[in-house]
Amino acid sequence: MDRFQRCQKLFGEDYTKIQNAKILLFGVGGVGGHCLDALYRTGVKDITIIDFDTYEISNQNRQLGSDNIGASKVKTLMDIYKGIKGFDLKVTPEWIETFDFSPYDVVIDAIDDIPAKVAIAQKAHKKLISSMGGAKRIDPTKIRISSIWKTHGDGFAKKFRYELKKVGFNKKFDVIFSEELPVATCKELGSFVGVTGSFGLFIASHTIAKVLKQ
Repeated sequence: MDRFQRCQKLFGEDYTKIQNAKILLFGVGGVGGHCLDALYRTGVKDITIIDFDTYEISNQNRQLGSDNIGASKVKTLMDIYKGIKGFDLKVTPEWIETFDFSPYDVVIDAIDDIPAKVAIAQKAHKKLISSMGGAKRIDPTKIRISSIWKTHGDGFAKKFRYELKKVGFNKKFDVIFSEELPVATCKELGSFVGVTGSFGLFIASHTIAKVLKQ
């Protein structure tokens, strides 16, 4: 029995596009980890993940693989999701400038470093899906997909747009954001896996849609 038989039934002849897709995923934390899980379970065979972080106990409320305190996120997830590829490194604008994005069908940005996000957008906007802020929110039904230039209620996206404008960037790309206003009583970056995980699932769904259109 094929583990992907229900996916095959759902997508029919187009399922080969999903199996053959090449996905690059920046960040495998609360959003990216759930995105990875969904893509892997759907049968995407060629997934490359990039992250420099290790698991801390504070990650355990929302991150897959976080039982492995102190372990590399990339190495842990490569053990769990057999066959994926990974780079255990910190993404910087300088590294992005020299990286070859051409082999990938979809580039997913699930990191929170603004300079790196700007650099990724400059290099890969035509195939990019970027995650905005999922912290301080509790309602996953408020998650939306839009152009980076059309988000609302998301301070992180606003800051991202400001930095894009500073470098003269005016292209369009898709982002996942929440129109829910942050919880006013939460002063720190509190988070709920029902939202951050849903961000990852939204991105995975949108990734599959983009692959099927190609």
